[in-house]
This record gives sequence, structure tokens and C-alpha cells, in this order.
Amino acid sequence: MSYPPYGGPPGGYPQQPGGFSQPGYPGGVSMPTPESASSAAYGGNPGGMPYPSQPGGGIGFDMGGPGGYGSAPGGYPQPPGVAMPAAPGGGQATYNAGFGGAPGYPSGGGFPSGGYPQQPGGGAPGYPQQPAGGAPGYPQQPAGGAPGYNQPPAGYGQPPPGGAPGYGQQGAPAQGYGQPGAPGYGQPGGQSYGQPGGQSYGQPGGQSYGGQPGAPGGLPGQQPGYSSVPASQPGYGTPNATSYTIKDEGTLRPQPNFNAETDCQVLRKAMKGFGTDEKAIIDVLGYRSCDQRQNIKLMYKTCFGRDLMNDLRSELSSRFENVMIALLFKKDEYDAYELRRAMRGAGTDESALIEIMCTRTNADIHAINAAYKLMHGRKLEDDIISETSGHFKKLLVSMSVGGRMENQTVDQNKANADAQKLYQAGAKRWGTDENTFNMVLASQSYPQLRAVFDAYSRIANNDIERAISSEMSGDLARGMSTIIRVVRNKSGYFADRLYHSMKGAGTDDRTLIRIVVTRCEVDMKQIKEEFQRRYGKTLESFIRDDVSGDYRKILMALVGGIP
Repeated sequence: MSYPPYGGPPGGYPQQPGGFSQPGYPGGVSMPTPESASSAAYGGNPGGMPYPSQPGGGIGFDMGGPGGYGSAPGGYPQPPGVAMPAAPGGGQATYNAGFGGAPGYPSGGGFPSGGYPQQPGGGAPGYPQQPAGGAPGYPQQPAGGAPGYNQPPAGYGQPPPGGAPGYGQQGAPAQGYGQPGAPGYGQPGGQSYGQPGGQSYGQPGGQSYGGQPGAPGGLPGQQPGYSSVPASQPGYGTPNATSYTIKDEGTLRPQPNFNAETDCQVLRKAMKGFGTDEKAIIDVLGYRSCDQRQNIKLMYKTCFGRDLMNDLRSELSSRFENVMIALLFKKDEYDAYELRRAMRGAGTDESALIEIMCTRTNADIHAINAAYKLMHGRKLEDDIISETSGHFKKLLVSMSVGGRMENQTVDQNKANADAQKLYQAGAKRWGTDENTFNMVLASQSYPQLRAVFDAYSRIANNDIERAISSEMSGDLARGMSTIIRVVRNKSGYFADRLYHSMKGAGTDDRTLIRIVVTRCEVDMKQIKEEFQRRYGKTLESFIRDDVSGDYRKILMALVGGIP
């Protein structure tokens, strides 16, 4: 409705029911009042009232009297005669749950400092003080579930007492507003999305977003709104029996409080002048890791301008010298040194070639190739080709590439197919197709090869290693058997090699020194256990009985025994 400018119609506006005169309007024109608005919304309410100050500093309607609004300290009074659907339990109706608004009440500015008064039955418009177990804004839901969004039973009344989710609500676990009874996305165990343990989002004392370990309401570090994972459920980083693997462990560990300069001074003093202090040399080099020994070698030349390896060669001799020189090499350098020694001069040490080439990882092989080229100025593959022949040469060349599929996962169908190929290439035919055995044994991962060996046993009713021994001979049979034994039990393979190096008359010192030096920091603990299991005696006792002097002392130091 529009008003004419500069005043109203002649004679002024007619007096409205329930209003009162406003000064300054021509002709006693009345303005609408809260009572007239309330009458329009809730029915008639006789009499117009002014707006006096209320006790407690609030602003409200002083309507004490018949037909008026009862005055209540600190807030708006409850309007009588409001037709509202009754909620279960007799609670008072509320409007606009969660916002506190109600028709006819001002929407902002100057609300009473004391809030709204407590209403009978626990209901109240706006933001009332709730009894224990109630929730502001949202209607209270009965235990065991919640109706759908905006569909509480019997209207918006106050439900029976009990817990309900909301902002700042604490209590027993309950489903969220509008949450179906069955657990859904992010709802572990009947709890609401983002509300673990019945506690609210960001609720003090509960688990908030990005919760810390030890906070109640969920797993350590669990974030609300994400499903809890049972501790026994696989696939979520939970340890289980199938994921447990034994870790290889060496007997020689880095020396704590290592000081390369001090060690260099001890070594120089042990070799300076007349005579040599072998015990001092053993105490230093026999109890330092490979990396620490490299630091000592570098610092020795830095401090004294001398090469440590040359000084040791001039001061030591025989097998003790061989061990100390081996300790000054890096691991890949020592393997490259031993490979060159095995192929240099008349004859070839095929056993050393097989041991090194058929037991190292891809990374080891690549490092050996680089070290071999750097140390000897020639390619390892070229020397293998010139010093070996036949299918044995093909096997060693295949191993020198370092191309085994180490990360290959087990494929049982492929394992069955490869086992069938091996059976067809060997026992099922006249003669042997060595290329098929080479292809499978040199390329597949260790876990995949174990599956192939098991499948072969079922198909051929024979063990794969026995089949190779019957189908092949010489260095080729030993090379392929070595791969099979390493795949099945690497520690057992080296335990056998150590046993045979000391068994009977004489000692294969090259093999003994090479295995002790290269495995003492890798898996010597497991090798020792396997040695005792297979032969009933400790490795230390074999070494003590087979060798002597400083040679025995340095070997005992490396394998963790008492000299």
C-alpha cells in the first residue's frame, strides 16, 4: 500500500482495532502495532499496549493482565493461544528449529540478555536452555533411530527426553539428524557422519577433525566423518601373519662413536717401525663396517700421504693379508676383483663365477659391472664370453645383465604354464631344451619361481633340482641348481658353501674369505643358524678347528665369534 506524499487523506487514516494513536500523524492516524500483527497471525488479542522497559535490561511487551502476555524476566513471554501440534511427551512447539525464529517476533537486534525463558515441557522457541539430554535447535529424537530430514513425528514438537545429535551435544552414541538406521558412509557402528562416539563435530573432550592419538571417540588419529576400520581388517596397514617376513641380519655392525682420524693413528702406529701389531689392526678393521672402513682408507691417505692398502700388503702376508685387503674394498669392488681373479690366467674358477653371478640382486650386478669396467678397463660380459662356452656361457651372460623381474608378483596361471614348459623341455622329451630352462630361471622373480617349482613337482611328480641334475651336467647343472637353491633358501646355500670350504683335508680359503667378507654385514646371522641346523655344529667351531693364528682371529671377529 502506498501513502500519498505530505500527509494522508483528508481527515486522516481511520483508527485501526487494537492500535493506539501516534503523535505527529494527521487526524489521529494509528500505526500497526505488534498486537495487531499478532492478532493477524494468531487470532484476536484485545487491547493495545505500549513498550515499557522490562526487568533485567531486556526490551519486551509488558502485557500483564487479562488477555495480555504474561511478563517474564529476561526475555519474550510465551504467546497464549498458539495453535501448534502437540509433540510426543507434551513438549512445547518450536518454530524454525535451530534458528530460534517465530512468527511475530523481531528477527534481530536487541534480544534480551538473559535469553528466552524456560518453557514447560522442555520446548522453547529459538535458543532455550535445554534440560539434560536435549539439543538446541533440532527436535529430540527417540532412542534407536531418527526419522528423515524435516519429517519428525507429530510435527515440530519437543520429543521425549533423551540424547540427540546437534552442535555441542554430548551423550551416548546416536544417529545424526536425518541419518537412516543402518550405518552409512563414514558412519562406524551406528554413529553419525562426522560424529564418532556420539560426540559432536569439534566437541571439546571428544575427537574433532584431525583428532590426536588417544582422543576418545575413535581410533588414534581418526578424523570424524571417515569410517573406522577394525584393527583386524586386512588391507589397511594392519599387520597379519601373511605380511610378516624375516629380516636378514649381519654379524658386523657399524661401530658407535666412530672416529676415522683416531683409527688411522692406531693403524699407522701398528705398522710403523720394526714389527707389526696385528691385534691393533684386527681391533680396528675387524670391527668397523664397510662404509667406516672406506672413511678410514680416505683419512689415512689424507693424514699420512700413504695408501693404506699398500701399507697392509707390505706389513702382512698370506691368508691374513688376503682378508685385510678384502676388507678395504667396497662390496661391488671386491666382487669385481674376485670375478677378474676367477677368469684371469690359465683356467677359470667357475665356482666363484657361479656363486657371485647367481646370488646377487639386480642392483648388485649393475654396480659390479660399473666397478669391473672402472677397475679393469674392460666389460664383464666380454670376459665371460671369452672365458666360458656353451649354455653355461649363456646362463652367465643372462645373469650379468641384471634384468630379473624382481618386483613381479606371483601369477599362478603363469607358474603352471612355465612349469609345463619346463616339463616339456626336459623329462617329457628326448634330450633337453636348455634355452627354456635358462629363460625361466634367469628372468622370473624369486616368489614366482617358487610357485613354478611347486607346480613342476605336481606336474612331473619330481623335484625341479633333481630333474636338472638328471637332464644336465657340469657347470650348467651347477649354475642352474645354484639359482634354485638360492631361490628356496639363500642362507642355506651359503651355509653349504662354507661347510664344503672347510670339510675334509685342506681349506678352500678363497671361498671361505669371500663368503665371510661379503655376507658378514648382510645375512651372516641367518647363515650361522642354518649352518648349525644342517650340520649340528656352530660355524665358529668349524672356523676355530680349521684355521689358526691371526687368520682365525679376523674371521671370528667378522662372524661374531670369540677369537
